[in-house]
Amino acid sequence: MTALAELDREQVARMLEQLGADGWLLFDFHGCNPVAQRILPGGMGTRRLFVWVPRQGAMTAIVHRIEMQPFDGFQGNIIPYSRHAELHEALRTTLAGKTAAMEISARDAVPYLDRIPWGVIDLLQSLGVTVVSSAGLVTRFAASWTAAETAEHVQAAELLREIALAALERAVRLANTGYTESAMKAEVVAAIERAGMFLDHGPIVGFGPNAAIPHYEPHPGADRTLGPDEVVLLDLFAGMHAGAVFADQTWMGFSGSSVPARVAAVWQTVRDARDAAIDALRSLVAAGEPVLGYLGDQAARGVIERAGFGEFFVHRTGHSIDRDLHGSGPHLDDYETHDDRALQPGTGCSVEPGIYLPGEFGVRSEVNLYWGNQGIVVTPRTPQISLVTIT
Repeated sequence: MTALAELDREQVARMLEQLGADGWLLFDFHGCNPVAQRILPGGMGTRRLFVWVPRQGAMTAIVHRIEMQPFDGFQGNIIPYSRHAELHEALRTTLAGKTAAMEISARDAVPYLDRIPWGVIDLLQSLGVTVVSSAGLVTRFAASWTAAETAEHVQAAELLREIALAALERAVRLANTGYTESAMKAEVVAAIERAGMFLDHGPIVGFGPNAAIPHYEPHPGADRTLGPDEVVLLDLFAGMHAGAVFADQTWMGFSGSSVPARVAAVWQTVRDARDAAIDALRSLVAAGEPVLGYLGDQAARGVIERAGFGEFFVHRTGHSIDRDLHGSGPHLDDYETHDDRALQPGTGCSVEPGIYLPGEFGVRSEVNLYWGNQGIVVTPRTPQISLVTIT
């Protein structure tokens, strides 16, 4: 992720020219736009903030007078305002007749890109401003990882793998002992904290039919006790500190020593779908073709549909990961949305196909990937190949 003072203005100019835009208009109000939050100084403000990054020339910040401190040393023009008339005049003077790239998505096609309130767009258009999508700029400057962030993500991924395997190996041996989903969740949280990692939300733990609820959340006293011969789903996520690029993984176990044919078939289908998505993206990189997010989803979904489980794969294949676990960059999605944005070097995402059979069990396998110097890199280094069972 790139701070405002570190923007590669030449690259910004090239991308703006491709968009037919005169500049990038960054807007935020009370943290409504995480893209602007990552790039602009000062954190979340309580007044409307606009920063104009033109294709050429000095930047302009339109800042409320009570929130100017973060712009001390700003390399550009500052137009202070207090009254709404002053704000409108500053916008008119700076932007009238220009085309501005902003975080919008036509018809809300990609919600993770569609960050600007309709009223702001309406105001700008009334002042003679044409607004186009900043999608490529967001991917390059707000959703990409620095070298340090990449290293932290890789470290987190390997730690989570160790925690997940240990937790599943313990869980499958505790069937029929009163072991609950909440107990496993608490143990995983404690392990993450002992490893010195940061998490802002507890993991997903689902036993048996609860594993068929993709975003199931156990609650003490209202959760399930693990029985024999049940599927165990563990979805865990954490980073090396607050604001880090998290690792996000899902691992599967079975509380028995012999996996039934139906469970094995579902697991193998999900695993193969995961790997098909990764292979598809790697092939696009190797061929020098655009790595469009929806193509990863198509590859995974095709495997699941051909196996006869298509109706039970009810979410996208993957989400962007940046400083938000569900980030602003391209998703692997041709299901919930048609995400035709292209992954770029330095960006990362999850790969997590799943099959959810209501009332029976669910299976998801999740790894992460990023586009590094050597192409597509998967984390953790050793993804899950077979279910964790009683040995």
